[in-house]
Amino acid sequence: MSAPDLKRAAAERAIPLVEDGMRLGIGTGSTAAAFIKLLGERVRAGLTVTGVPTSEATRIACEREGIPLATLEDLPELDLTIDGADEVDGSLRLIKGGGAALLREKIVAVASRRMVVIADAGKHVETLGAFPLPVEVNLFGIGATTRAVEAAVARAGCAGEIVRRHDASGAPLLTDGGHAILDLRLGRIPDPEALSAGLWAVPGVVEHGLFLGIADAAILAAAEGDAAVVSVLGRL
Repeated sequence: MSAPDLKRAAAERAIPLVEDGMRLGIGTGSTAAAFIKLLGERVRAGLTVTGVPTSEATRIACEREGIPLATLEDLPELDLTIDGADEVDGSLRLIKGGGAALLREKIVAVASRRMVVIADAGKHVETLGAFPLPVEVNLFGIGATTRAVEAAVARAGCAGEIVRRHDASGAPLLTDGGHAILDLRLGRIPDPEALSAGLWAVPGVVEHGLFLGIADAAILAAAEGDAAVVSVLGRL
């Protein structure tokens, strides 16, 4: 079974969570894209929802599917956010931001009563950190900020390479908010809470990709022969 099939299976399990009239946060990434396609089918069949997209790419995908959209200025409180994750551990701590939308994703998730993650089971890990941790930083003073991030990483008991992310053309990547992304290639993060606190203490850090105490459940799809088996961490 292919990775797209597993992503669709996780998204299919999440679709029944969306109820008529919901204010819905809609995530970014390939698994969220599978969810958007299924949500569009339900909207065209008569479901009434209003979505708040977490990125410009998600906004475009939702508009293509005919999903009504609003902003957090219009709807500051949401019922549910459905989003993917780059890693999730057994305590529902996440690494997100592989799609460079971590700031908007976290704002939307925290504005929601519930957040449910959808992912293939390969994203379920014992210890966070194999996936590079994204840190969104202000362009002003980026050199000094990078050095301060290095110090925060060391104080949190981590070690590894810090690399500024580039886009497909090779140019330094800029987020929808006009910021840079530093990818922290740490291998493992033994104390995510300590690292989170250390990163927050750096003035140039706008946001980081550790989502701690935010997700309520994770829907994970694994391949078993030619079929997808879906499991749930937490409570839906």
